Amino acid sequence: MRLSRTLLATASATVLAAAGLSATSATAEAAPQWAPADTATITPGTQMYTDGAQCTANFVFTDGAGAVYVGYAAHCAGTGAATDTDGCVADSLPLGTRVRFAEGGNLASEGTTLGEGTLAYSSWDTMDRIGTTDADTCAYNDFALVKVDADDVAEVNPSIPFWGGPAGIDTDGTTAGDRVFSYGNSSLRAGLEPLSPKTGVSLGDDAADGGWSHPLYTVTPGVPGDSGSAFLSQDGQAVGTLSTLGLAPLPASNNIGDLSRELAFAQQNSGIAGLTLVNGTEPFDPVL
Repeated sequence: MRLSRTLLATASATVLAAAGLSATSATAEAAPQWAPADTATITPGTQMYTDGAQCTANFVFTDGAGAVYVGYAAHCAGTGAATDTDGCVADSLPLGTRVRFAEGGNLASEGTTLGEGTLAYSSWDTMDRIGTTDADTCAYNDFALVKVDADDVAEVNPSIPFWGGPAGIDTDGTTAGDRVFSYGNSSLRAGLEPLSPKTGVSLGDDAADGGWSHPLYTVTPGVPGDSGSAFLSQDGQAVGTLSTLGLAPLPASNNIGDLSRELAFAQQNSGIAGLTLVNGTEPFDPVL
């Protein structure tokens, strides 16, 4: 999320279910050799800068050729206004745009570079290119992938900091009261690491949206710079990615895009063969 913006605002939306789509995950053993979790510099939760826009890495992915990708929100590479929520018409930076992984940034600085990559997939760019018109899909399919430079792959670990996991992909959504877990690292928190781990509760999925979006409350709420953050279900599965801040009817809530649907769309339309989620090398532990 660009630091000059607020999180993308949304009042309410209904989203059409993506019938027939499926998601897959890969074990860490099937992926490249990962850096140890306690020394890796590129992980879920790492800050990502795209032409000045700051967002947070969510999950790690691989393809059939062994390339490594880090996910974040498609709107992080958007070029329009903060109120642009229709990914089918919003302007985006082109594929191939360079993206930096960094830490220690603030409002005046993008921090220390930890590695780099290139924008390899954007749901916004793809939906515009293939002519997606369904309003609900356009509103909540907010997912992008950055291909990590080969020289930096050795610095990657797929585990969610603090919590561990993910342990597969959640495909049945959430119900009211389900616990959720995340790790945000916006520079607005001034590097205060105790504020990065977040836990909260689902507000229950709206049947009208077909499972594309999950409203929830967390302590603390997602703030600008947290966009794209990973969310885990109460059993450690990858359930979603932070996209929007709800204004009504649930002020200060967050909405996360459903990862199983976002990934399935990418698998069908990105041209990246064998695209899969990588499970964490560290076990999921929900105990604070």
